[in-house]
Amino acid sequence: LLLNFVCPRQHTTAFVPSSGRIYSFGLGGNGQLGTGTTSNRKSPFTVKGNWLPYSAQCPMTTDSEEYYCVKRIFSGGDQSFAHYFYPQNMVPPDDFRYPDFLKQIWTVNETFIQRLLSFPCGRLPVEIANEIDGTFSSAGCLNGSFLALSNDDHYKTSARFSGVDMNAARLLFHKLIQPEHAHISQQVAASLEKNLIPKLTSSLPDVEALRLYLTLPECPLMSDANNFTTLAIPFGTAVLNLEKAPLKVLENWWSVLEPPLFLKIVELYKDVVVHLLKLCKMGVPASERRILTNFLHTAFRVLEILHRVCLHQGQVIQYDRFYIHEIQDLIDIRNDYVNWVQQQVFGMVSCVGFHLVDWANPVALTTSIPIHICCAFKDKSDGHFMLTGTFVFQMAVDQAHRQNLSSLFLPVFESVNPCLILMVRRDNIVGDAVEVLRKTKNVDYKKPLKVIFVGEEAVDAGGVRKEFFLLIMRELLDPKYGMFRYYEESRLIWFSDKTFEDSDLFHLIGVVCGLAIYNFTIVDLHFPLALYKKLLNKKPSLDDLKELMPDVGRGMQQLLDYPEDDIEEAFCLNFTITVENFGTTEIKELVPNGADIPVVKQNRQDFVDAYVDYIFNRSVASLFSAFHAGFHKVCGGKVLQLFQPSELQAMVIGNTNYDWKELEKNTEYKGEYWADHPTIKIFWEVFHELSLEKKKQFLLLFVTGSDRIPILGMKCLKLVIQPTGGGEGYLPVAHTCFNLLDLPKYTDKETLKSKLIQAIDHYEGFSLV
Repeated sequence: LLLNFVCPRQHTTAFVPSSGRIYSFGLGGNGQLGTGTTSNRKSPFTVKGNWLPYSAQCPMTTDSEEYYCVKRIFSGGDQSFAHYFYPQNMVPPDDFRYPDFLKQIWTVNETFIQRLLSFPCGRLPVEIANEIDGTFSSAGCLNGSFLALSNDDHYKTSARFSGVDMNAARLLFHKLIQPEHAHISQQVAASLEKNLIPKLTSSLPDVEALRLYLTLPECPLMSDANNFTTLAIPFGTAVLNLEKAPLKVLENWWSVLEPPLFLKIVELYKDVVVHLLKLCKMGVPASERRILTNFLHTAFRVLEILHRVCLHQGQVIQYDRFYIHEIQDLIDIRNDYVNWVQQQVFGMVSCVGFHLVDWANPVALTTSIPIHICCAFKDKSDGHFMLTGTFVFQMAVDQAHRQNLSSLFLPVFESVNPCLILMVRRDNIVGDAVEVLRKTKNVDYKKPLKVIFVGEEAVDAGGVRKEFFLLIMRELLDPKYGMFRYYEESRLIWFSDKTFEDSDLFHLIGVVCGLAIYNFTIVDLHFPLALYKKLLNKKPSLDDLKELMPDVGRGMQQLLDYPEDDIEEAFCLNFTITVENFGTTEIKELVPNGADIPVVKQNRQDFVDAYVDYIFNRSVASLFSAFHAGFHKVCGGKVLQLFQPSELQAMVIGNTNYDWKELEKNTEYKGEYWADHPTIKIFWEVFHELSLEKKKQFLLLFVTGSDRIPILGMKCLKLVIQPTGGGEGYLPVAHTCFNLLDLPKYTDKETLKSKLIQAIDHYEGFSLV
C-alpha cells in the first residue's frame, strides 16, 4: 500500500511502508532514479539503500552498516530526495492518503473568503492581513487555487489542459473584491503590485506554474482603470517576457477558453489602450511620454498575441471584437496613416500628432519622441493590422484618391485630377464599357467616375453612377455569358472554367469592383469569401468549399472525421475530380498520376487540400488572374493588406446589418418638415411596417443604390426628406445622387403607403425633375 507517491514530469518515485523501500522508474539520465546507474526504467525498481520499515527491528550486524526509516519522499525536475530517521528514533512515515490541512499552502477558496468577509469594515487584524499578503504574494498559492476539484482533471494538467475551474475563479474573485470591503481589495492590490507580479519570471519549472496567468485577469482589480498602470500593464509585461515554450502553453490554454472568458482579456487590454490614449489627448509631460509609449506598446503586444490565438485556433471570438472604436475620437487616423506610410517608405518621422507604427518593427517606438500608436495592432505572423472597419475603409479611399502621384508614396496633399467620364447606352452597357476600358488600358482609373446614360437627361451627382454599377454587374453576371457558375444550394457563384469569353471581361469585372470601392458604391456580387481571401493572397480552405458547395464540403468533412481505417474501401476515392463539360463528364487529376493514388487514412488531408486547391485556384487560374489585375489596377497598394477578407467583402458588397431605427434617427428634414411633422410621423409608421424586401428596395431607390448598406453601417447613411407641391396624387420622387426624397404632404396613411410602394416598384431610369 503506497503512502507517498511523487510523480514529476519525467520520473516517478513511490514509498511502500510495509517494506520500507522506495521504488522509482522513468528517465534516469542524471541518476535521479537512485538505482546506481543512469539507465531509464520502464517499470518500478528498488532505490539502493538499507531501508527499514517503521516498527521493525533493526538487524544485528557486525559491521558499521546503517539503516534508514523513510519519513517522506520528494521528486522534481531531475532530482529525488528522502527524509529519513535512524532506527533508534524512528517516527511513522507521512501518510498522504489523509491530507493534513494545517500543512497545506494557503489558497483562495470559499472558506478563506467567508472568513475574510466576516471581519467588519476597517482595519484588518494583523494575522489576517498577513494571510492575505502571503496568499496573493505567492505564485504557488494562486497556482494551487481554483482547481477543478469536481473530478481529477487538475491532475492532468498539460500543455493543452490547465486543470483550472475558470468559473470558480470568477465567482470567488468577485465575492472577495467588493466595494463594501475596500480594505480587503486594497491589501490584495498591494500584494499583487509589490510582491507577486514583479517576481514573475520568464522561465517556469512546470506548466502548473502558468495557472495564475489564466486566472488573474478574472480578478476585478485588473479591470479597474485605477490599476491599469500598476497591475494590468505589469501583468502584460510578464506575459510578454515568458519564454517561447511557456507562452505557447498559455496560448493553448487561451484558445480553449469559453468565448466570454477570452473576450474578457481582450476587453481588458482594449480598455487599457483607450485609457492611455485619453491620457495622451489630455496632455502628458514630455518626461512621461516615453513611459506612456512603452505602456501602449505592452497593451498592443498583448492584444497581438490574443489576436494571433483567435486567428490560428479557430476564431475563439468574432474578429470584430478586437476593434477599438473609441480611437476615432482620440486620434486623427487619416493623418496618422499618412505619417506612417511616409515613415515606411522614406524613414521620415513626423514631429506632430500621433502615428501608426508597424509593431513588427518596434524600433520606431524607442527612436521617436512623439507617441507612436496603432489604432489596433499588427500580427507578426501574417503581417496584418487589426483595425476597425471604419478606419480601414477611410484609409483605402484616402490611398486610392492620393495614389495617382506615386504608387509607393501617400502624399499629404489631395490630388486635383479630372474625373473619368463614361458614356454608355443602357441597352448595351457591357459592350460600351468594355470598349471604353479597352481603349484606356493605360489610363489611371484612380479618379472620380461620372456616368452618362445616352439619351437620358440626369446629371450624375452620384445616383447615375450607382445605377451604372448595379446594371453592369447584373449584366456581367448573367448566365448567358457563361462566365460564372451558379451553385443552387449556396446561391453563390464562382468562375467557370468552361466560359468562351476572353479575359478582358474578367479584367473589366475586377476594374468595376475597384471603381465601386473608389467611388463609395456597393456592388452586388454573390461570390464566396474565398474571392476576397485570394485578393489578399490568403489560401482558401475547406470552410470556403463548405460555403460554396455545402454538399461537397460536408462530404469532405465526413472523410476527415471517419474513425475507421478502411477509408479506401468505404469511400472508393483517388486523387481525381469529376467535372461536367457540356453534357459529358471529365476526370481531372488533382496531382500527377492522381488516378493511381487511392485516398487512405494517411493522405486524406492531402486529398481534401488538393480538391480545395483545384476548385479555387488551379481550375480558374487565368480567369482569376485577369480579375485580380483589374481590381488591383484601381485598388492595389499597401493599404489593401490591412484588410481581413470579411472586411474587404463588406467594402465591396456592403453588409446586411440593418438598423432601421438608426436610419430614422439620422434622417434630416428640409422646408416645412421636421421629425414630428404629421406627414413625417405617418411616413415612418408606414416604413417600419413594410416587409424587409420593400425596405431593402427603398435603400436601393432612395439611399445607397443597393439593398445592402456600406461597411460603416447605417450611421453613415443620410436620408434627406423635403416637401414637394402637387398634392397627394403625386408619387414620392428620389434624387438618388443626393439621397434626397421629395415627399408630398400626404395626410392619409393608406395613401402614403400606396404611393410609396408604387414608387419603390418602379425604380430604374433617370430623368430631370
